[in-house]
Amino acid sequence: MIDWLLHIHLLHGWLPTLWLCLTAAVLLITLVMQLGAKHRRKLLFEILIGIASGALGYLVTWLLSDVFVVFGVSLGYRVITVISLGLASLGYLIAALVMTHAGRRVVCAIAIPILVLFTLLRVNMVYGEFILFSSVFGVPVYSKLDTDAVRHPSMTVEEWNTLAAAGKAPHHPATGEVRSVDIKGTISGFNPRAADIYLPPAALSAKPPKLPVLIMLGGQPGSPDRFFTASNIAAVLNNYAKAHNGLAPIVVSPDQNGSTRNNSLCVDSPVVGNVESYVTKDVTNWVKKHLPVASSPTEWGIGGFSQGGTCSTQLGARHPELYGHMFPIDGEIAPTEGSRESMIRRYFNGDAQAYEAQIPVVAIKQHAPSTQTMFSAAGDQDARSIGNMHAIGGAGVDAGMTVKTVVTAHSGHDWNTVKTALNPGIDWISAQMGLGVMTKQLADYPNITVVTP
Repeated sequence: MIDWLLHIHLLHGWLPTLWLCLTAAVLLITLVMQLGAKHRRKLLFEILIGIASGALGYLVTWLLSDVFVVFGVSLGYRVITVISLGLASLGYLIAALVMTHAGRRVVCAIAIPILVLFTLLRVNMVYGEFILFSSVFGVPVYSKLDTDAVRHPSMTVEEWNTLAAAGKAPHHPATGEVRSVDIKGTISGFNPRAADIYLPPAALSAKPPKLPVLIMLGGQPGSPDRFFTASNIAAVLNNYAKAHNGLAPIVVSPDQNGSTRNNSLCVDSPVVGNVESYVTKDVTNWVKKHLPVASSPTEWGIGGFSQGGTCSTQLGARHPELYGHMFPIDGEIAPTEGSRESMIRRYFNGDAQAYEAQIPVVAIKQHAPSTQTMFSAAGDQDARSIGNMHAIGGAGVDAGMTVKTVVTAHSGHDWNTVKTALNPGIDWISAQMGLGVMTKQLADYPNITVVTP
């Protein structure tokens, strides 16, 4: 029973449909109960209060989101609209609760929590943040990886493809697997949550090849599980593997924050811990020791969404000896947690130059020239992230990088942007890593516009 509850889908299926019908039903009942002639004036007044509540809610939410930017990014017009409609309905229900008779008052009292939950559900459906109930409560989604069952690499990707062309590739499953694993902060001393790992079909064979690696970081707040559940990346990788003889990158999503409350800035600091060392040393060492992976930076990449995207352009630019490729989505122009002065004081012990070195455009310039590649994406409703993408991508081009920047349609600073960007991004970066040749142009992918950085 508990397992069934934890795996209820929050973005589609029976629950969102049921809650929509339930919310519409209770609102309709409150209207019908007030349609008598002697109550119509009160009903009109309640509706006017609702309209005023929605208009005020839209104005306040827009100011907080797009003028004062208190959330760090724009919420996007779809979220602002959902919130304002929710506030309009809530204003109407509260007015009805105060002004109405006993029976209708009970219905309004029941309707208010139903409406609030529906509004939260709709906001989540726009963002695509929480896919299952388990992700809301932080319950681990994936079973533990048995590292003893994963074999060491015994051939190159080229040798694997040669065997596959002759119909002699080692036996492997049709799809890959996502597993959870504890990667200790042996060198860094950082205390992370469990990481998640996608192993493609070829990695699960008895004689796997040396596969490329993508380190993918979720946003903040978030978790390693969130990256896999919200992005649907496993399905994208399985489709890629199906078209490439079971080959796809091994994807590792480690924890870069330690908890949903922390923002590590992906740096070594006294605030959260030595996160840069954890990702670049502990995670790298563990992956190379336990998984069938290649070791060259031309076959390693780092990416992520939101704060994770920012981390990828920090760590990727600062560690070209590890990562030959970067895949940021909706990243920030600089690591951000409070004011610049506060960050320098708390995270960098007052060393402004140490903070500056973590800003992606600065890090790129400091490590130029570069032969790295970068695939960046931002949602068309997220103007700030589009600007960040152009600035960082432009710095990459100036440094000699190969850069592709795309804007996704009908999405903002949310996981829908990630979902749209993954197919072209995985195809493009995998081609750079030597896994296969792209069969179509980036502009031919659905809801993708290629732009110049």
